[in-house]
Amino acid sequence: MLEWFPVNPILAVLFSLIINMLIAISGILPSAFITAGNIAFFGFEKGLVVSIAGEAAGAIVSFVFYRKGLIKLLPSLEKTKSRLLLKLKNTAGAEAIFLVLLLRFLPFIPSGAVTLAAAFSKMGLVSFSVASTLGKIPSLFIEAYSVNQVLSLKTEWQIAIILLFILTSIYFLMRK
Repeated sequence: MLEWFPVNPILAVLFSLIINMLIAISGILPSAFITAGNIAFFGFEKGLVVSIAGEAAGAIVSFVFYRKGLIKLLPSLEKTKSRLLLKLKNTAGAEAIFLVLLLRFLPFIPSGAVTLAAAFSKMGLVSFSVASTLGKIPSLFIEAYSVNQVLSLKTEWQIAIILLFILTSIYFLMRK
């Protein structure tokens, strides 16, 4: 399938969008590897645009799924200790839009948690979609720039960084 991508970039974009949606629906998988693939395949500017579109589509699809019923299968938002996420649950209108923007800017708040909290809230789909997408742009730009810099390193350094990322992720997952 990877051999088709250079011949048909539309297929590559669709593949990236689908993978981003699946990652967003999971609520726990990081999307950094998709961003890296987009930057490597499409180049920095086009890869960033594809990543933004994928993140936006993923957030929207997961918001709808969570709101329509998958939310019953996920841990209750009430168990969270995050005051911002609990506040988002009880807000609507401009305040909800502002909170989603703020939470998307903050790199240490998991994207799935923000989408889950927004799905619990009184916020509408259009408001969520706009706020979520705008909030993701700065963090995706930083992520894409970082990935672009890593891709310019020698292979040994790239492998070391990937291993460090994997080991750090395993450590944090084990702690929870």
